[in-house]
Amino acid sequence: MRGTGRAAPTRLDPMKTFLALALGLAMTALSAHAASPASQGPRLTPERVFASPSISGPAARGVKVSPDGRWVSWLKPQEKDQFRLDLWAAPTAGGDPRRVISADVVEPPGEALDPAEKARRERQRLAALHGVVDYDWAETGDKVLIPAADGLFLADIATGEATKLTGAGAIDGRLSRRGAYVGFVREGTLFVQSLATGEKTQISPKAEGGVSFGVAEFVAQEEMGRYDGYWFSPDETWIAYARVDESQVQIAHRLEVGTDGVRIVDQRYPYAGTPNAIVELFVKPLTGGAPVKVDLGADADIYLARVAWSRDGGTLYVERQNRAQTRIDLLAVDPATGASRILLTETGEPWVAIDDDFHPLEDGGFLWGSARTGVHQLYLYDGEGRLIRAVTSGEVPHAGGGGGAGVHAPGLAGVDEAKGLVYFMASGDTPIERQLYVASYRDPGPPRALTSGHGWWTAVMPKAANVFVGYYSDPQTPPQSGLYDVNGRRLRWIEENALGPNHPFAPYAARYAAPEYGILKAADGEDLHYMIQKPVGFDPKRKYPVVVEVYGGPGVQVVTRAWQNPRDKLFLEDGFILFSLDNRGSSNRSMAFQGAIHGRMGSVEVDDQLVGLDWLRAQPFVDPDRIGVSGWSYGGFMTLRMMTDPRTRLRAGAAGAPPTDWRLYDTHYTEQYMGDPTANKAGYDASEVVPRLKDLQGRLLLMQGLADDNVQVENSIAVMARLQELSTPFDLMLYPGQRHGIQGEARQLHLWRTMQAFFDRELKGGA
Repeated sequence: MRGTGRAAPTRLDPMKTFLALALGLAMTALSAHAASPASQGPRLTPERVFASPSISGPAARGVKVSPDGRWVSWLKPQEKDQFRLDLWAAPTAGGDPRRVISADVVEPPGEALDPAEKARRERQRLAALHGVVDYDWAETGDKVLIPAADGLFLADIATGEATKLTGAGAIDGRLSRRGAYVGFVREGTLFVQSLATGEKTQISPKAEGGVSFGVAEFVAQEEMGRYDGYWFSPDETWIAYARVDESQVQIAHRLEVGTDGVRIVDQRYPYAGTPNAIVELFVKPLTGGAPVKVDLGADADIYLARVAWSRDGGTLYVERQNRAQTRIDLLAVDPATGASRILLTETGEPWVAIDDDFHPLEDGGFLWGSARTGVHQLYLYDGEGRLIRAVTSGEVPHAGGGGGAGVHAPGLAGVDEAKGLVYFMASGDTPIERQLYVASYRDPGPPRALTSGHGWWTAVMPKAANVFVGYYSDPQTPPQSGLYDVNGRRLRWIEENALGPNHPFAPYAARYAAPEYGILKAADGEDLHYMIQKPVGFDPKRKYPVVVEVYGGPGVQVVTRAWQNPRDKLFLEDGFILFSLDNRGSSNRSMAFQGAIHGRMGSVEVDDQLVGLDWLRAQPFVDPDRIGVSGWSYGGFMTLRMMTDPRTRLRAGAAGAPPTDWRLYDTHYTEQYMGDPTANKAGYDASEVVPRLKDLQGRLLLMQGLADDNVQVENSIAVMARLQELSTPFDLMLYPGQRHGIQGEARQLHLWRTMQAFFDRELKGGA
């Protein structure tokens, strides 16, 4: 479950750009809370926030360095439509950037997506985007593969010429390592096409009867962060692929209400405690021959967590997770026979999380991520699975410990084997900031930070680990991106996005004070980080209504020292205080902090949020009787849990797409945090929302997409039915054709206006 927990963006030079503004946006104006809004520039409107170009400025997506190191490439929104992406590139050695492929070439406006591609983009949270939403570099560094609505395109980076390789319906297109082949899946069957001859070869059997090949099953994509179902060996000798049998997975007869009518969708949805898809793995020679089945063990009820090849292609590595998610085995597989052996076993309580920190080394050893000490760290192993040493240590987890909701933070950023160096993301003195670090995995020693500034960094490195793409932001610096050498020196901007006179946000910047951060103590002494944003023209002598923005679920961190969603500023314009707090269960903390929710979701999280509410009510500028809460997905669940807890004394709440009974959510996510529904019946019963609705306090606004295939509509229907049985009035907004997120500028504007009118009425007594 990856609702609307805000992903933290990133920048580059610590604070310097903002401080150098020649705009006259004086810092005194930013800090002068009591200044008149009229003297601080024009009022920010919802119409501007939900319009193109993005008010946060141009932000590069999908930045990559070509395998030969000559190019840096990225996806850039079109000026008139921030959701249509073009492919841009620039020489790493210097030179002007240029658009390589326009979105209109590969995906003309109005082009309908194949249902399988639409579902895949939904899982990857790319459903709102069109045009070039993803791409794959050829190892030669001269071409990129682009999957689009109408098929797969191979584009020449120098000329921009795009050649169409397949028709519509080809999904998950990827190039082999040396660029001789392109793989793709059509209607559940895996194909490989030779780029030299154009010949297409069917690799797997034909999909039929609930069995598909070369694709990742629903929970792998939605919760495990695995979107691939086939893997080329580096030497292009072998191709490994998954066989997914969903015939025993329960069918959800899901009603999709759209603008073009109503249809019933039979979706294979593995509800908690019910059978999963049976996933098997096969390896086949690319040049022909019979496939061999990989020995994944006697227990078929497992998760295929990760698959990777050794550097020489002689060994296939598989990470196998047990159904209870308390064990991960790393298997070494002989691709010629399918025989496997266990190299390493990682066990832990209350769960062992999947991450992306496994990295095979050329000498046969590997790097491995583990939270065995209570915080996520990196370890070095030899080729036989024997521990050599811990590479990182301490009380601060490095960022790859991902932990849940399909959110897998980029922890291990890159490895330089020639120098024996590993690059990784971590939070230093505080979990609300993040930096890129480097450490030697050969010689023990303290890591060294390569980035600086009081903000939030993300870094992506090419295979050679000789440069990195750095993203940075902080509360006063919009997301920036640049190319850096391994000492942290910027080589070139990708998107500087400086908050200068021509920036879209510049006319409004002086209206808002920077967010304030602090730490509250939970009942057991744990640190709870919070963020508070005060309204335009703040007067400490007045008492203000408050909206608490909550997510609260595992795998997400809300409170970060990063650029905040400009939508938040609309609350500040409307005279509200905004408050957020990361409760137990949220990410980038110790396993004790994250694991406190195990078996009892919706309990300790509310206890922690109550600490924040008590603190708010103790502030002289807060009206204690006018506090509301808002959240989507797990945040919607938290909104309902908080509104049905008499201790919170909330006046209003807006809940979007809330899971209301964890038995109605999927296996991997739910069982990781709640266990099996049969074994933990009391925990599941206690976490239900509907039985608590008799205690609902304050007015509820319930919002739901009518084509949601993640948190299905039956969750919200149960709330509607019970409140009607109780004769309890509530507000309702349904979005035809929309899935788990509400897409499109017009609909997002409507969603905001609905919430604005609701909170104005309930917390301010407005019209």
